[in-house]
Amino acid sequence: MPKVKVNDITMNYKRQGSGEPIVLIPYLAADNACYAFQTPDYAKHFTCISIDPRGAGETDKPVGTYSTQLFADDVAAFMQAIGVERAHVSGVSMGGAAGIWLAAKYPQKVKSLSLHSCWDKTDPYLKVVVEGWRSIAKGLGSVPEMVIQGILPWCFRPETYAAKPDYIDSIAAFVRGRPVQPLDAFMRQSGAVIAHDAHAELAKVKAPTQISFGRHDAATSTRFADALKNGISGSELTVFEDCAHAAIYENVAEFNARTLNFLKRHSG
Repeated sequence: MPKVKVNDITMNYKRQGSGEPIVLIPYLAADNACYAFQTPDYAKHFTCISIDPRGAGETDKPVGTYSTQLFADDVAAFMQAIGVERAHVSGVSMGGAAGIWLAAKYPQKVKSLSLHSCWDKTDPYLKVVVEGWRSIAKGLGSVPEMVIQGILPWCFRPETYAAKPDYIDSIAAFVRGRPVQPLDAFMRQSGAVIAHDAHAELAKVKAPTQISFGRHDAATSTRFADALKNGISGSELTVFEDCAHAAIYENVAEFNARTLNFLKRHSG
């Protein structure tokens, strides 16, 4: 996969499909492959550009303080480096948090914005959840095993997790098969999640925006829906009734269909 110099790092990315570009920003501890269940459908209509963000995948993982604003600055510089002036931008969880900053700071670069399982400002509940993941990662000494043991149970409804062990095992195998995120890089990324506060930036977002949540998500639940919906003028809200934090995996067909509907309406 190609790499490009972006700010103080070299960023890895994958491009597939044809049509208007859509930049896909991964969630915490993930690389570009986290959208593997979306890109086959998206790439029929869009040029999908999936990135490895700072600190993950094959992108550099420098020391220093990470922030969701810094992730957005990286994406803006990345787009300039590969010659994409304007794109649809989509992010899940931490990726969406970066997307808010990107659309607020660089409005000319964002044709539409998709915020999935996202939040405007970390609250005490989300903070303690992420701190728990950090403790697990340190205790296990392994970020992939922390994802499997600590994060995956938040991504699915208990009913799905219990009823589909083979599917959960396949997701775990997928996690173990990706480039391993070093513990220190995870700590920097998760620190950015804990410190995230883009509430004051919401009014600056002018791109057409879709906001989605899983009805059963606890980490970034619909408690954040009003702030996002009221803060971003003209935004649309979708709730996936049978999903938790990861609708992108729990109901792939519905997630892809409903998000593509929004994207196609704002193309051209």
